[in-house]
Amino acid sequence: MMRSARFSAAAFLIGMGLFASPSKAAEPLVYAPMNPARMSDVIRTLASDPFEGRAPGTIGAIRSVNYIVSQFQAIGLEPAGDNGTWTQEVPMIHTKVAPDALAHFRIGASDGLDFHQSEQIYLTTSTPSSQIRIADAPLVFVGYGVTAPGRDWDDFKNVDLKGKIAVILINDPDFRAEPGEPVAGRFGGRTMTYYGRWTYKYEEAARRGAIGALIIHDTAAASYPWSTVIAPGGETFDLDRKGKSESLVMRGWIEGQAAHELFARSGLDLDRLSQQARRPDFSPVTLPGVTLTTSIDVNTTRLQSRNVLAKLPGTTHPDETIVYGAHWDAFGKSKGPHGEAMIRRGAIDDASGIAAVLEIARAFKSGPAPERTILFGAWTAEERGLLGSTWYVEHPLVSLPKTVANFTIDVLQMGGMAHNAFLVGAGQDSLQDDFATIASSQGRVTVNEALPERGAFYRADHLPFARAGVPVLPIMDLAGYPDLLQGGVPAGRKWLEAYMACYHQPCDAWSASWDLRGAAEDAAALYEVGRSLAFSRMWPSWKQGSEFKALRERTDSERPAL
Repeated sequence: MMRSARFSAAAFLIGMGLFASPSKAAEPLVYAPMNPARMSDVIRTLASDPFEGRAPGTIGAIRSVNYIVSQFQAIGLEPAGDNGTWTQEVPMIHTKVAPDALAHFRIGASDGLDFHQSEQIYLTTSTPSSQIRIADAPLVFVGYGVTAPGRDWDDFKNVDLKGKIAVILINDPDFRAEPGEPVAGRFGGRTMTYYGRWTYKYEEAARRGAIGALIIHDTAAASYPWSTVIAPGGETFDLDRKGKSESLVMRGWIEGQAAHELFARSGLDLDRLSQQARRPDFSPVTLPGVTLTTSIDVNTTRLQSRNVLAKLPGTTHPDETIVYGAHWDAFGKSKGPHGEAMIRRGAIDDASGIAAVLEIARAFKSGPAPERTILFGAWTAEERGLLGSTWYVEHPLVSLPKTVANFTIDVLQMGGMAHNAFLVGAGQDSLQDDFATIASSQGRVTVNEALPERGAFYRADHLPFARAGVPVLPIMDLAGYPDLLQGGVPAGRKWLEAYMACYHQPCDAWSASWDLRGAAEDAAALYEVGRSLAFSRMWPSWKQGSEFKALRERTDSERPAL
């Protein structure tokens, strides 16, 4: 008997009398019981000077955790962290390579090429050591670096990468495919899959035993410019999995033009090889006579960061859990291009998400006690690679097979109420259908994300849950232009373009001019979808074709039959 079933959230809500009409005339009902002014106050606090940009391992991080704990306590929730506390310890490694890092490429008998950090190359490491040392390592071009048996695709063809550097294209093998090519549509076309993400490519290179991996930068395929690649300044955070180290001594990127020059100097045409990499019969190509040598000083420290976790226990099915989460971290204090001090405050990304989680928690606490447990998470180190949520999924404090759903909030729009709402990763699971139904009850229409090639579905804290099989619903308002009630799409475009100019920059700061009613609409919709699940026996389901469907099905026997 199938355990996963679609549930009409609208029928539940209309039956409860919560939405008498989809008209925008009843505006307070549209975002009730969320309070936009209270959300604004939370964002203003977390983005203020004393929080110093909320970087893990800083005094700003300590203040952030303490503030969120105090908010959960004030709401009246129970602690859900380690050993009855409010937090879960997340051990991390912080590394920073020397700014004068240099990689020397020997090319046959020539003088070779020197690539300098942040100019032609960008090198980092997650290995806890004081130095990156690589001597005369051969380079192997492995196309898109993808192994996907379910899509009948293998870029590696059993090539031995031990002691070698994998050179990899960004995005999916079909990103640039023309109609009629064998790969066209095999992955997602212009919609990025997880195979297209840089994180996957490093993971796969490590599984293959490479000592290093270099991704070739391409602005269109990466969805961001070279300046974004080098913005962290050689700094990396990773989980400290004591005793479990990967093979990669070095991770990095090569600037696009520099990569073309390197290949040309070795007698290869990168553009032609990139076309060949779109064929299923592609085999890795060793760059003839080319080796990489580097010796780079690394500053390595270990630190403890924390997820903040609170819960509202279920009355009749406390072992079944609905998770709401957002990340509390941002990029902290740093120096600008001219040495000036700056704070990257992360007001919208993602103090707005924390504000929404707190409002949702308050709404659940003020209503009837849920039948299922509601867990509220404030994750650390999302900006450093989804580290806090990944650690939680690797060390869950409730059953993942009995985790009903994960709702992740990462960037809410501040332009006011809108006619539309966005689905990120459309077609993945039934939660999206329930969200669309609730949005319709608010007088909104749901549309698919405008730029799926950015791979937004694979870039936020819901992803570790999805990879564990848990159905997810992310809300990410950078997914397209909001059609605002005041000013329509042109006003929404203006808002999003202004925000994106401040993405991960100091100007992502709180503003008194914001209109948070649209953000409150999104929070209210997520609350209602979760509320419908909290008082039902329904289990959301992954849709046919989702790469996460089979993962959930492996644990079907651990969930009660309907």
